[in-house]
Amino acid sequence: MTTFVDRVVLHVTAGDGGHGVASIRREKFKPLGGPDGGNGGRGGSVVLVVDPQSTTLLDYHRSPHRSAPNGRPGAGDERDGADGEDLVLPVPEGTVVTTTDGEVLADLVGPGTSFTVARGGRGGLGNKALASPRRKAPGFALLGEPGERLDVVLELKSLADVALIGFPSAGKSSLVSVLSAARPKIADYPFTTLVPNLGVVTAGSERFTVADVPGLIPGASQGKGLGLEFLRHVERCSVLVHVVDCATLEPGRDPMTDLEVIEKELAAYVPDATLGGQPLSERTRIVALNKADVPEARELAEMVRPDLEARGLEVFVVSAVAHTGLRELTFALARHVARARAEIAVVEPPRVVLRPRAVDDSGFVVRREPTPDGDVFRVIGERPTRWIRQTDFSNDEAVGYLADRLSRLGVEEELYAAGAVAGDTVLIGPEDDAVVFDWQPTLSSGAELLAGPRGTDVRLDEGHRPTRGDKRREFHERKDAQTAARDELASERRAGHWATAGDDDDE
Repeated sequence: MTTFVDRVVLHVTAGDGGHGVASIRREKFKPLGGPDGGNGGRGGSVVLVVDPQSTTLLDYHRSPHRSAPNGRPGAGDERDGADGEDLVLPVPEGTVVTTTDGEVLADLVGPGTSFTVARGGRGGLGNKALASPRRKAPGFALLGEPGERLDVVLELKSLADVALIGFPSAGKSSLVSVLSAARPKIADYPFTTLVPNLGVVTAGSERFTVADVPGLIPGASQGKGLGLEFLRHVERCSVLVHVVDCATLEPGRDPMTDLEVIEKELAAYVPDATLGGQPLSERTRIVALNKADVPEARELAEMVRPDLEARGLEVFVVSAVAHTGLRELTFALARHVARARAEIAVVEPPRVVLRPRAVDDSGFVVRREPTPDGDVFRVIGERPTRWIRQTDFSNDEAVGYLADRLSRLGVEEELYAAGAVAGDTVLIGPEDDAVVFDWQPTLSSGAELLAGPRGTDVRLDEGHRPTRGDKRREFHERKDAQTAARDELASERRAGHWATAGDDDDE
C-alpha cells in the first residue's frame, strides 16, 4: 500500500463566475421603477498553502481532480450573488509547482506560503451596473467568466542541509537515528527505507537537518530501483555524505567501487537549474566508512582511507551501532553547513517595475489567416475574448452591446485595415473555442435599427410626464386661448361679419 508520494499530477478547476441578472423594479404605483439586477459572484480559486502538518502528497495521488465552487448568480432588488469560497489545498514544505511542460510556477518554502494555481472567474454585471444616462433600461446582463482549468505537477523536494546517500542497507537510517531524534524503520534487507527520513542534528551552536535518501543502485539516474524517485530530495542539500558499507559480503562490492558507482549516478542526475540547483557532483561531499564495529570492516576502512583522502575527500570511520566517530562526523557536517549557508548570496527582493500600457496600444491584434475555404480574420486580445465570454448570444440587445464595445475598441477599423470586407469570417476567442461571425460593418453599432437608442425605454423618459407646474401652466394657457377666441367672435359679430337669426326673419 502506498504511504508516501512525492510527485503527482493535479487537475485543478477554479469556480465559474455567477451570471448577472436583468431585472426591473416593480412597486405599487410604480410599475416600472428602473433596472435593479444584481451582479454575479466571483468563482472560487484553487490555492496551495504550505502546511507544516503535511508530509506527503498522498491525498492528491488518490484524488487528483480538485474543483472550487462557482459563484452564485445575481438577483433582483440589486442583490449581488455570493462569491465562491476558495479551495485551499495544504502541501508539504518544499513542494515545487510546475506545468506539465516543466515550467516552474512556484517553489513553496516556508509555513503559510501560498500560491494561487487557478483563479476563479469574475462574475457578470447585472443590468443595474450596466445602466447609464444613455442606457437607462438595459434588457440584458453579462454572463460570468469561466474559471481557469489546468494540470500542474507537484514535486516534493525535502528541505535538508545534509543528505546521506549510498547503496541499500549501507546504514544510512541507522546514522540518522543516532545523530538525531528520528526513528526510521531499520532492517537488514534492501530497500528498507521507502521514504526520505529527516532528522534535526545539533552540534555546538549549529542546528541542521539530515535527510536519509533511500538506497541508490547502478542506473538510478535512469529510473532503476528507487533512486530516481528520491534523487530530487538531494537537490536542496548543500552537503552530501557517502555512507559506505565496509562489512558487505556481496560479490563485486567494495568501498571504492561503491563510491564510484554513486558518484557516477550523481553526475548523471541534473537538478532543476531554475531553482538555483547546483550540479550534485560539485557539492561538498564527505565519506563515512560505516560499520566499523566489525573488525574486518574496520581493517578495510583503514585500508581504503588513504586512497579516498588522496582524492580530496574528507573521510570518517564510524559505527552507528557502537557510536564510534559520530562526534567528529557531526561537527564536520556542522562546519560545512555553516560555510554553505554563509556562501549563499543574500537574496534581494525584486524591484517592482511598472510598465504602463502604451497610449497607442489597443490591447488586441487582427491576424489574417489562410484556410482551405478562404482567408479568415482572427481577433486576438484579452478584452475581446473576455467580452465574448460575457455575452449572452440569445439576447439581441446583448449582442448589440457587444458590437458597440468592439466598435469603440477599434476592432472595425483594424478589420478594415487588414482587408476585411462585408461577409468575411471573423473569429474572436481562443483557437479551440472561438466565436465565429459573418462580419457586417454596417451593423457595428446597430443603433440605426432600433426605434431609439439601445437600452432606452420611452416609459422611463422623464420628459413625457408633466409636472404640476406644467399642468397648471397648460390649464391657464388653454383658458386664455378660449377667452381670446370668444372675444374675437364677439368683435366679428359686432362688425357685421356674422348674421343673427332675427336678421334672417326680417329678410
